[in-house]
Amino acid sequence: MFQQLKNIDRAFTHVRLFSLALIIACTCITCYLTFTAFQAVERERSRIYVLSGGKIMEALASTRGENIPAEAKDHVTEFHRLFFSFSPDYKSIERNIGKALYLADRSAKDQYDNLKEAGYYAGAINANISQEITADSIQLDMSSHPYRFRYYGHQKIDRPTVTIIRRLITEGTLRNIERTENNSHGLLIERWTIINNADESSKPR
Repeated sequence: MFQQLKNIDRAFTHVRLFSLALIIACTCITCYLTFTAFQAVERERSRIYVLSGGKIMEALASTRGENIPAEAKDHVTEFHRLFFSFSPDYKSIERNIGKALYLADRSAKDQYDNLKEAGYYAGAINANISQEITADSIQLDMSSHPYRFRYYGHQKIDRPTVTIIRRLITEGTLRNIERTENNSHGLLIERWTIINNADESSKPR
């Protein structure tokens, strides 16, 4: 009988140890799953989904400092595209210039006024001239704020009888401002000047 009691006590001890080990294992698994779920939630929070052209695109959130060089280059590229690319349509030109002027200060407005007063846009419309710009490179100096930039590009000017390729070099500075619907990068081009805008080549159409 004593042997049976010992066996029962031994079995109870085994069950207790097994239960304790099971509890510890469940606790470890629960902690691991909780930690993994927390990390997954943090990863999802860092993702941004953008609707563009009817398609959902994923972007990763980052601090402004990490992304400022890419944003600065895109800002400068977009400004020059809006300012220098146009069709022979007054409303289209006005619309693009209006968007471009949200991205720059008075120096861009002065350049536009000078071109307009010289009859540049009126001549393009009357002669059915279209213009397209391509960015070659953008140099940025991020060592101090406002950031200095220099833009290198080419203009393709299609006239009724000839296509002209023109070199374009501009420079200016970029200042941080608040992001808005019309200025999504939160940057403003200042002291913008055209350094070189000379013809490089031409060919009959």
